[in-house]
Amino acid sequence: MFRLEADGPKAVITLSRPPVNAINNAWIAGFGALLDRLDADGEIAVLHIRSDQQVFCAGADLRQVEERFGLDDGHLRFSEEVAAFQRLFRRIETLPCVTVAEIGGTAMGGGLELTLACDLRIAAEEAWLGLPEVTIGLVPGAGGTQRLTRLCGRSVASRMILTGDPVRGSEAVALGLVQWAAPRDRVAEQAEKLVARLAGLSRPALHACKSCIAEAARPGGEGFEREVDVTRDLIRTPEARRLVEAFLNKRKG
Repeated sequence: MFRLEADGPKAVITLSRPPVNAINNAWIAGFGALLDRLDADGEIAVLHIRSDQQVFCAGADLRQVEERFGLDDGHLRFSEEVAAFQRLFRRIETLPCVTVAEIGGTAMGGGLELTLACDLRIAAEEAWLGLPEVTIGLVPGAGGTQRLTRLCGRSVASRMILTGDPVRGSEAVALGLVQWAAPRDRVAEQAEKLVARLAGLSRPALHACKSCIAEAARPGGEGFEREVDVTRDLIRTPEARRLVEAFLNKRKG
């Protein structure tokens, strides 16, 4: 269902549930167990999430959805499972490491919502990205309505959520849905270069930057104070002192 590879400051989670990486209860539990392992590591600076299937992730497992609709208490079970989706994606969103989603193929519904919980997204130009839940009488309830609106604004969110129409990766850059797009045969290479670059940066600085960005999204957040606090903490670390001194010496030279 997954593969986890860790190499120093970077880790890769590969989604591998043929044929479309459909998300069910076992998938949610399995992904959570991988995050437990990463938490125990404590040295990961960047997490790269990718797929080895033709699609990135097609969203909820329709067989599980069908089973719930056949039960008298199915509506309760289904809502509990949506809440489990939310908890996992919230956990991904709040990881201290930087998260990169490599969207090499279609990402629909819960699959796109997974990428929205990541910090950075790079998509294949040919990939379809969408939240089609309204077309079957539902909502993108695993955080899609909230994260897409915060990320791209109400206009783009309304377009995608209220119509259910997907967009190509090539258009997703202009909409702000992803930060980069590349031809499908090059997207893995570009994602790996990005991850390697991030892994070469200061892990404490990345963590601090991510926490400041998150503070900016909170109503009444104390983002300016947060910047001062983390700067004070970082400048006392040997790594920051070494990097700053190297930069200053390079200028002098």
